[in-house]
Order: sequence, then C-alpha cells, then structure tokens
Amino acid sequence: MSPPQSGVSTTAGAVPPEASAGTSRDPRECAHKLARTMSAVHLVPNLFELVRNPIAYIAKRWTPAPETLRRAALSALAMSVVIIVTGGAVRLTSSGLGCDTWPKCSSDSLYATSEMGVHGAIEFGNRMLTYVLSAAVGWAIVAARSAKPRRRGLSRLAWAQFWTVMGNAVIGGVTVLTGLNPYTVAGHFLLATGLLTVATLTWLRAGEGDVRPRPLAGPPVVKPVRVLVVASAALVTAGTVVTGAGPHAGDSSEVPRMPVALETAAQVHAALAWIVVALTLVVCLVMRAFDAPPGPRARARELLIVLLAQGVVGYVQYFTELPEVLVGTHLLGASLVWIATLRLLLSLRERGLPPGGTPAADAAHVPVEEGHGQAAHAGATQTSTRKARIPAPAGADDEPGHTTTVT
Repeated sequence: MSPPQSGVSTTAGAVPPEASAGTSRDPRECAHKLARTMSAVHLVPNLFELVRNPIAYIAKRWTPAPETLRRAALSALAMSVVIIVTGGAVRLTSSGLGCDTWPKCSSDSLYATSEMGVHGAIEFGNRMLTYVLSAAVGWAIVAARSAKPRRRGLSRLAWAQFWTVMGNAVIGGVTVLTGLNPYTVAGHFLLATGLLTVATLTWLRAGEGDVRPRPLAGPPVVKPVRVLVVASAALVTAGTVVTGAGPHAGDSSEVPRMPVALETAAQVHAALAWIVVALTLVVCLVMRAFDAPPGPRARARELLIVLLAQGVVGYVQYFTELPEVLVGTHLLGASLVWIATLRLLLSLRERGLPPGGTPAADAAHVPVEEGHGQAAHAGATQTSTRKARIPAPAGADDEPGHTTTVT
C-alpha cells in the first residue's frame, strides 16, 4: 500500500479550488446574458412579421391621433389635386411626348437626358411626382389601418386610392404609347378625377365616426343636391371634350383631335356650367326655406362661390383664345368645384364623432334635435374638461347601442 500523496485530497468528486474559482459567475451577469439571448430569439419572429405584413406590423405598434389621420388623408387629397394640375401643365407646354415611350423615358434611358430638352424634363418630372403621390397615399393607408378601433371602411377608401393611382399610371403609359390619343387623354383625366373623388371621401370620413348615417335634411333638400352632383359630373366630363377638341393637344407635332367643333363643345360646356350654377342657387333657396342646418348651408354657399369664380375664368380664357395660364387655372378650378360638390353631398348626413377625436367643423354647427342624435353632438357643445357619451364606431364584436366615453 503506497502512502497518500502530500497535498492531494482523497475525497471523491472534489473540485480543485482553482477550478471552482474559474467557473464562478455573478448572478447579475447571468441575468443580462439571458436577457440578450431572449431578445435575439424574439427578434427573428418580429422581422418575419414585418416582412410578411409591414402595415399590420406598424398598426400593432402605433395609433395615430385623430388629427394625424386627417392630415394623412388631406395630404393624399392635396397631391391628387397637384397631379391633376401638373398633368395639365405637361399638356399645355406641349411636353406630352417629352418621354416618347413608357415605362422608360426613351428606348435607351429610364430617365430624361439633356438631349430631350425641357419637354423631356417636364414630362419626366410629372412622372416622378407620381411617387410623391404614392407616398402620400401610402401614409393615408398606414394611418387608416393603424386607427383604433379599427376602421375598415376608411381603410378600404385609402386602398382604393392606391389602386386608382396604379390604374391611372397604366392609362398614362397607354396615352404616351398611342401618341396622345384624345380619348385616352380624356380617360386619363377622368380617372384622375376618380382619384380626387376617393381622396375627398377619405378626408371627409376621417373627420367623422362610423355610426349609421343620420340624415340632417329631408327629401326636398337631398333630391336637388343629388341632381346637382350628377350635373357637376356631366360638367367635368364635358370639359374633357373641350380639351380633346381644343388646340392644346399636348405636343407640338400633329396630334389627332376629337371630331367635334371647338365652339360647339365650349357652348355645351358653358350651358352645363349655367345649369350647375342654377341648381346650386336652387339648393341654397330650398335649404333656406326648409331651415337646413348651418353646416350644409355653408357648404352650398362655398360651392356657389367656387362656381362663380370658375365661370369667370372659363369665359375669360374662351374670349382670350385659351392662354395656357388661364387654362391651367381653370383646371385647378375644376378640381375645387368637384371637391366642393362632394363636401355638400356628405354634409347632408352625420356619423358621429371620430374615435377619440373632436367633431369636424361641419358637425359643430349642426343643431341637436330633441331625442334624436344627441349623443353624436354632445362633444360639440361640451367644454374640454367635461365628458361626452357618443356612439362608438361599429366593430365586428360591438353590440348595438354600445357607447364609448370621450374626454
């Protein structure tokens, strides 16, 4: 039997002191490492979610204020007006074929070059503005989707703007490829007016709630307003015929025109304009006779003012042989007339307050009727320190009569 070695423990499983000191860990350091590991683990699913549906990813983490939602919708509306005016500038400067093909600017270049001159720069610049328009529409889509509670109807309106922009881009390309055919030019403008329509509806709906619409005026007021809307749409359409028959074809080369005498098209357009003005006057008188709320009456007056200004510009441009500046101003006026018409139409009903917001300017002037719609207008008459009970926006799980408290 050999004697035990000096300084060596004979206890089974014993750990040397040096090894024990080397493997010791601070509990706080272990906790930090575990937290970093868990963060890395959770990062991957979030990235997958972001790539799979970025709009839903943002909506889960961001709730826009009601004012932010309205600003997003207003930015899309403003850009829809800008793109109409700049599109007119392309035509009025004879730059419609500054980029002679689509989707590229020329057969060997994606963008305008110095050889294309100012016309190529103007046409290519207008194409680039489509991206700015798309960004504004994208902001409206994200803001509408992120609103709490979820507003599906508003999201559909915002998405309708996107698809209208995409469709109009294709029609714009067809217009270039067909050498500025006047009928495709007219279709291009009408679809831009469709975008203006959806953008206006989105902006107006962003400032109100989602409860069932309550009429603010009876049939004697609603019927002439609807006729006015149809007449205004006919007026805008007739304007495209004047454009198709007029001298501003969009290019300095020979471009086919609509087989309609310019004088005849202008006279029909002017007659429709006078019909729209007369209908607006009728609406104002009927609203006064039937004591319509102040909101709709104000919208009718605004439409009348815009119509009269547009009429003055129209007659001056006609008798001065259609100068480019006045034609462009008339194009802007046409957009404003259509926006004012839609505002008048939607002012004839109310849908309560927007979720978590304050009433729009129109709603603040609507009188509260006894026993009918008081909840929707309480917020317009209460001070900011008192609470109002208003109908909550309809949701998939909401029960009839459910209300929410807004401070």
